[in-house]
Amino acid sequence: DDEGSFFSAARGGSPGVGLAMRRLSIIDLETGSQPIFNEDKSVVVVCNGEIYNFLSQRKELEEKGHRFYTRSDTETIVHLYEEYGEDCLKRMNGMFAFAIWDAKKERLFIARDRIGKKPLYYTWIKGDFYFSSEMKSFLAAPGFEKKVNEKAVHYFLTYQYIPSPMTIWKNVRRLEPASFLTLNKDGALREDRYWDIDFTKKTELDFEEAKEKLRLIVKEAVTSRMISDVPLGAFLSGGIDSTIITALMSSASSKPVKTFTVGFEDKAFSETEAASSTARRFNTEHHELIVKADYMDILPKIVWHYDQPYADSSALPSFYVSKMTAEHVKVALNGDGGDENFAGYLRYKALKISQIAAIPFKLVPGGAVEYLLEKTRGVRAADSARLVRYLHRFVQPLKQSPARRNLIWHAAFTKELKNFIYSEDFKRKFADDDSYSYLEDKFSSAPAGGIIDRALWADLTAYLPEDLLVKMDIASMANSLEARSPFLDYNVIEFAASLPSSWKLRGLSSKYILKEAFKDILPDDIARRPKQGFGIPLAGWFRGEWLPYLKETVLSDRAARRGYFNMANVAKLVDDHAESRADYGYCLWALLMLELWHRVFIDGDPSYCGG
Repeated sequence: DDEGSFFSAARGGSPGVGLAMRRLSIIDLETGSQPIFNEDKSVVVVCNGEIYNFLSQRKELEEKGHRFYTRSDTETIVHLYEEYGEDCLKRMNGMFAFAIWDAKKERLFIARDRIGKKPLYYTWIKGDFYFSSEMKSFLAAPGFEKKVNEKAVHYFLTYQYIPSPMTIWKNVRRLEPASFLTLNKDGALREDRYWDIDFTKKTELDFEEAKEKLRLIVKEAVTSRMISDVPLGAFLSGGIDSTIITALMSSASSKPVKTFTVGFEDKAFSETEAASSTARRFNTEHHELIVKADYMDILPKIVWHYDQPYADSSALPSFYVSKMTAEHVKVALNGDGGDENFAGYLRYKALKISQIAAIPFKLVPGGAVEYLLEKTRGVRAADSARLVRYLHRFVQPLKQSPARRNLIWHAAFTKELKNFIYSEDFKRKFADDDSYSYLEDKFSSAPAGGIIDRALWADLTAYLPEDLLVKMDIASMANSLEARSPFLDYNVIEFAASLPSSWKLRGLSSKYILKEAFKDILPDDIARRPKQGFGIPLAGWFRGEWLPYLKETVLSDRAARRGYFNMANVAKLVDDHAESRADYGYCLWALLMLELWHRVFIDGDPSYCGG
């Protein structure tokens, strides 16, 4: 709802510079237009995001003699940079991607927030340096070469996302979370990190003291994210994390909090009843939307917004809950980060159990295991099929290392399945490129002791910023909505990392210390509910309403001409799934998203224009 630009022409050996910004106005609606300058206009900034501690930082800077001309949080960045240089990043608490041009030093300084809430991409085009929060903007630059990075496709099929710093374009990189980049006038580029999460430094507090401190830190994180000059609300899933956020918002607000939930007709995937119960308990103004299978027409538009292949299927409901929410508020708080900080996912329990289960399992002949798994693969009753699917995923990697188990429980396509569908040419290209190494290396090199802490660190530095935060940032911003995540406050993350993993996963009870810290406001039925997740009923949709659309897209001549796949084997995957001989729902979704991305960004087919 606002935009601005700054241009300085090249002259006398000085480089030409251009900064441009489209702003969703949240704080200082009248004078907060960007770009924003320092007193003598030698430093200029554009920023996507929010600095939550800007008021305290502003006070300190004013005491040091800095003069402000807006009430914007973004102006704080300019003066922090003047005062502290690159170390300004260590004084910011927020979600941000920003760019500063320092005219006196003739230097560009760009950076991302600690956990990676806000994206930032960069590339060189004909000797000029470009950066943007959206890669599609590079397509408008004269001379940009649309060369697909096939290695990114290889990794995408494993993870459902493309790990940084890779992108789908060969000549484009993504700046990693907690990183900054400087570019001098002579073309010297430096990229560095300014923060990491250390799980080796454990607190000396006892459990009760830690519980009270956790409660205080989370409350402060919620309060700081309620600063806004526009209406705000909360995403409410009915889970522990969003319930805590809603409860704290309700206690800090003089008016009923507006809450928003998305669900499905398939009750196994819907949390609407739990969310409604929580909404009644905290007297919120509650809004609800049911996403149906006939919403497939929106898929090309979603692909367009995500810029590169992205296959987390919850992007679909995230887009719709953001769309509904934006009709009522401009800012929404959510529970993102609760699972990664406090061991909420089922795979953490699986890792813990596997430490014992793997010992006798290694003595069982591999052929016997495969035989039993194959015999149960065709189970069709819904509840039994789900149980068998979980059993398969748990058992398959038990003979492997903990790092490999963690990887396989993340993966969409296994190595074997990728090789089954790859064309001979694609198979040869990546025969020596192990896409598993990305997450395995994260797990193995984690600054952590036990396997639960290693898994948490890997999720906080890979799955969270590369998948979950991408999903919500794009889904919300596509609908002119800002999503804020109190559990991703770096104070919460650092304190959670200092807690023993046994306080998070106590026996097989997840998020134990979080539930204990907030048990006075957390309803018993919510605290006891098993983790449900935010998936969509892909398996059923790909056997029903979506099957024709799937076939005509991923089995088309156009898809075949990409050269990635053995189309006969892709057809076998589709048929095996359609006939319930296997559940390839997530794999088929990844193939669908990959082909739609090519149609939107490579083919430029008007019928697939998502903009």
